[in-house]
Amino acid sequence: MSVGSCAFLIHQTYDKWDQTPVIVSFAEKSTPVWQIPFPAVTICPQTKVDIILFNFTKEFEEFKQLSLEDRLSHNRSEEILAMMQLCERNFFQVFLTRSNFPNTTTSLNYGGIIQNMSLSIFDFLVECRLVGEIVPCHELFTETMTEDGICATFNGISANDLLRTEVLQSEVPYISATEPSPHWTQDSGYSTQANLSANPYRTLGSGAGAGLFLLLRTIDADIDYLCRGPVQGFKVLFHSPADYPQISKKFFHIPMDAAVNMAIKPQMITTNTRLRAYTPELRHCFFNHERHLQFFRVYSQDNCELECLTNYTLSHCGCVKFSMPRTNQTRICDPAEIECMFEAETLLLEMDLTQHRENSAEGNFRARCNCLPGCTSIQYDAEITQTDFEWMNWVRSMKGKAEKIESMQLSYLGIYYKEPQFMTSKRSELYGMTDFLANCGGIMGLCMGISLLSLVELVYFCSVRPAMLYRGNRKRKSKSRKQKMEECAEVCLQEVVVKSD
Repeated sequence: MSVGSCAFLIHQTYDKWDQTPVIVSFAEKSTPVWQIPFPAVTICPQTKVDIILFNFTKEFEEFKQLSLEDRLSHNRSEEILAMMQLCERNFFQVFLTRSNFPNTTTSLNYGGIIQNMSLSIFDFLVECRLVGEIVPCHELFTETMTEDGICATFNGISANDLLRTEVLQSEVPYISATEPSPHWTQDSGYSTQANLSANPYRTLGSGAGAGLFLLLRTIDADIDYLCRGPVQGFKVLFHSPADYPQISKKFFHIPMDAAVNMAIKPQMITTNTRLRAYTPELRHCFFNHERHLQFFRVYSQDNCELECLTNYTLSHCGCVKFSMPRTNQTRICDPAEIECMFEAETLLLEMDLTQHRENSAEGNFRARCNCLPGCTSIQYDAEITQTDFEWMNWVRSMKGKAEKIESMQLSYLGIYYKEPQFMTSKRSELYGMTDFLANCGGIMGLCMGISLLSLVELVYFCSVRPAMLYRGNRKRKSKSRKQKMEECAEVCLQEVVVKSD
C-alpha cells in the first residue's frame, strides 16, 4: 500500500511537471523605470481634414443626391470615398447601404489620398514639453498610418526596425520614423552600450518633472460631426515601441477644453532563460526569433493579431483596410466593402469560442494564427485625472486677443510615471530537476520512510552486496577445491611411497 501510494503521488508530480512546467510569479526585486522605454504615445485627432481644403459634410450631401452612374464622375468622388474609410461605423448604418455605392473599376489608393488630405500632425500639436523643457514637436513626433488615418507617434521605433519593408506596399509609408534603435530589443532590453539618448527614449524617474506634456489644438471649423460623430477631441494610445499602434482596440479619450493627466503604471512580464529549452506551447510565449511574421520584424502578440486580422480580412473579403499591412498586389477595400471588414473582425473574435471545432477549417483560422504572448512584453496602464482647462480665461488675463482664440479649442495632456519602480512578473520553471527530485524524495520519505541514505543502502544491498557475496562464495569454493586437490595429491603420493617400499 505504501509503495502504491508513493508511485501514484510521484506520477501526479511528474504529470504536473510535464504538462504545466511554467509558473508566473513576481520578480524578487522591483524594476526601475529607466530600464524600460517610456511608452510610445500615439495621438489621433477626431478632426481629419482642413475644411478649407475639403468639406466632407457639404460634398457628401451633394454626392448623395447623385445617381449611382454620376457619383463616380463627381469631381471630388475619390476624396469622398477615401474620407468614408475614416467615418464611424454608425455612419454607414444610418446613411448608406451597399447598393448606395458606385461600382469602382479600379482599386483607389485610399491611403495616399488620406495622407494628402489629412491635417498635418503639427497643426494639432501646438506645444511639446519633455522633462520640463520645451522641445519642437517635430523633433519628438512622427507620422503613423492607422485605421483612424494619419496619427502622431512619440517614441516609436523606425519602419526598418519594426516592419519588413521589403515585402510591404511601397505607395504610402506606414511609419515616417527613421531613427534606428541599435541598442534596444524587445527580448533583451537596453544593451550596456546604450546611453541616455538611445532610441527609444527612456526617462530617469517618475512624476511630472520627468514626463511629457502636450498642448493640443482643435479648430472649430474643421470639426465634422457627420463622419466622426458627436464625440470630438483626441484618441490617445499607450503601447510598446515595438508594437504597431491599433488605435481602435484600446484608447483613452481626451476631450476638448480639458486638462488630462495620466500617471503611467507599467506591467512587464519577462521569461527565465532556462525556459528557452521548453517548447513555446509549454511556456505559452514566443521569443522573437521563434515566430516569423510576414510583415513585422519584431514579434509581439499585438503585431501577430494585426497580421492575423489582415489575412482573415483578405480571405473573407478579398481585400484589406487601407491601414493594414499589405503587399503591392493586395487590393484595398472600397467603402462598399467596409461592412465586410467589420464582419470579418467580428467573426475572428468569435473564433476564440469556436476554434475547438477541429473539422472546420474556417473555425480554426484564429488557432492557426497562433498568436501567443511575447516572452518579454510591456503594457502601460494609466490612472487618469481630468479637469476643465480654462485656457481662454488665462489668455484674457494675460491681455491676449480673444478674437484670435475663440475659433479654436485647446486640450492639455500630461504623461508621466506614477512610481520610480514597479513590480515585474516573470515566467520561470515550476520544477527544476533539483525541485523534482526533492519532491519525489519527500513523497518517498512520507510514504515509506525512505531517505537518500536508504536509497544508497538499497542500491548496496541489491547490487554491491550480492556481487561481493557471490565473489566470496567463488573464492571459498575455489579454495576448498584447491585444498581437496592438495589432500588428494598428498594421499596419492603416500600410496606411491608405500608401494615402492
